[in-house]
Amino acid sequence: MTFSELLQAVRTQPDAVVIPASWAQGRAGFGGLVVALAYEAMRAQVPEGRPVRSLAITFVGPVAPEAPVSFVAEVLREGKAVSQMALRVLQDGQVVTLVQGSFGASRASVVDVAPLPAPQIEPAERCQELPYIPSVTPEFTRHLAIRWGIGGVPFSNTKSRQMGGWVRLREETLTQPEALSEAHLLALVDAWPPAVLPHLQAPAPGSSLTWTIEFVQPLPELVSTDWCLYRAEIEHARDGYGHVAAALWGPTGELIALSRQTVTVFA
Repeated sequence: MTFSELLQAVRTQPDAVVIPASWAQGRAGFGGLVVALAYEAMRAQVPEGRPVRSLAITFVGPVAPEAPVSFVAEVLREGKAVSQMALRVLQDGQVVTLVQGSFGASRASVVDVAPLPAPQIEPAERCQELPYIPSVTPEFTRHLAIRWGIGGVPFSNTKSRQMGGWVRLREETLTQPEALSEAHLLALVDAWPPAVLPHLQAPAPGSSLTWTIEFVQPLPELVSTDWCLYRAEIEHARDGYGHVAAALWGPTGELIALSRQTVTVFA
């Protein structure tokens, strides 16, 4: 199934979504897709005119591919401008992911601070692509194009604090380009491996434990074939955990999202 087909599946039947094996990340379903589906299930219960401002995610356990998953959304509070939402992702009666979302309408304000500038890197066509290699790279990378432009690739023994480059959905996996939504952006940001993995010189597992992402609204008018620029920076890493701040920009340098993750590494 394509990304858009899975989004439509959760909109129509949120209590029985099956993530195909082609969207796997090791033994689990791709976390960025799981959160994108959770976002769609929450958004369906939020009034129009209240775009998502932030999501806070805890990955409780792996979401097994090829097995039904339920997305259960709950309205915690609905104020004059802000809706607070919660969502549980359930599989086999167990909570596997928790998401809390804040959706808010725009309001007039005297505060106006320019966004962070995008880093200057080589254009996407001149950056190294991370190819999809069966049984080597995660299965979900067949759907996403990643081109390295900052730091080293995983397991390259590159001792850099920063990692990143360009990312988009692979054109060959799309029936046609579609408007880039927050659901797409969740997949693009989480497509990148934990920024601590380039510090290793041999393969070892690593994953996100918690993830917070904030969206700069209104989103620019982009389509799913546009390249977006991602940069992550390790702020601290020790004792098997890393704390990473990241950002995503559009192709012309407009800030789109800010991200923070606590990641685990088993090496």
